Formats: sequence, C-alpha cells, structure tokens
Amino acid sequence: MNKSELIAKVAKDARLTRGEAGVAIEATIENIMKALRQGDDVRLVGFGIFTVSRRKAGEARNPQTGKTIKLPPSKRARFKAGKLLKQAVNG
Repeated sequence: MNKSELIAKVAKDARLTRGEAGVAIEATIENIMKALRQGDDVRLVGFGIFTVSRRKAGEARNPQTGKTIKLPPSKRARFKAGKLLKQAVNG
C-alpha cells in the first residue's frame, strides 16, 4: 500500500474527504519526524515505538580499492513493532 492508497482507506474508514485524510496523515508523519529530530521517542501503544539510535564512528573498506575509510558518527530512525501489530501480522 502506498501513501495515496493509505489516504483513500483512511478517508473511507473515517468518513473524511481525501483532502482531510491527507492533511491528517501528513501532520502525523511531520510530527513523528519532528519528535525524532528533537531526540524524543514516539510511542503508539499496541502499534510500536519510533526511536533514534546513534551509531558510533567507525571504519569501512571500499571493496573496489581496498582502502579503509572513516565513517562519522550518525543517527538513524528505528521502529519496533508493538504487541498488537505483531499479532495482526502473525494472524
């Protein structure tokens, strides 16, 4: 399911216009990203937890040249599925 299909489903299920559903979904995504940028977790009970994990600086090897390169520390978004989501996926 892509974003436009999700908007259509939400609009139908919540009896909203596609425009209203699109605004709601965009606002949800924006607020999750904003919270993660600020270093906060987003917990949706039963659905899951969005978090930011930090990666340490490290080294990697270029497979074509064999040279070692240094990787700077970085952050990445993570998602851990909640109990209800796991149950829904597993039947």
